[in-house]
Amino acid sequence: MSNLQYYAYDGVGKQVAESMGYMQAVRVPPNRIECSGQGGWIPQNTDWEVSDDLEVQIAQAFENIDLTLRTANVKGGWNQVFSIKSYHVGPIDELVFAAMKQNMAKWMPNHKPIWTMLGVAALGLPAMKVEIDVVAIEEEDKEAAAK
Repeated sequence: MSNLQYYAYDGVGKQVAESMGYMQAVRVPPNRIECSGQGGWIPQNTDWEVSDDLEVQIAQAFENIDLTLRTANVKGGWNQVFSIKSYHVGPIDELVFAAMKQNMAKWMPNHKPIWTMLGVAALGLPAMKVEIDVVAIEEEDKEAAAK
């Protein structure tokens, strides 16, 4: 798969690339970017500490997706995201919906992606209550394409 470009951000991203053998994002030619599920960890903290506060976890997962998109050089970042999948441990209640809605409005104020929300029994770390993955399509650089 030589046409694929893979990306891992510093800290946790590079740690899991080395220890677990997976990357944080892949660019599928010509312009599709898929991101691995992001949880509420602090990317620079390779001890994998995760807040007990669900709202903090959700906000940090969105921050980690932003970091992943920037690491993959996605021009426009969240503006290019068209698909979100979120995985939730525990009840999917008003708190979860409110936190997800608040972060989607913050990161994507000008569009609404498709969204699949799933309840799951467990995630990759025992403390994780949420994991979010996204798919983005980067708009073609019209000036570069015209050359």
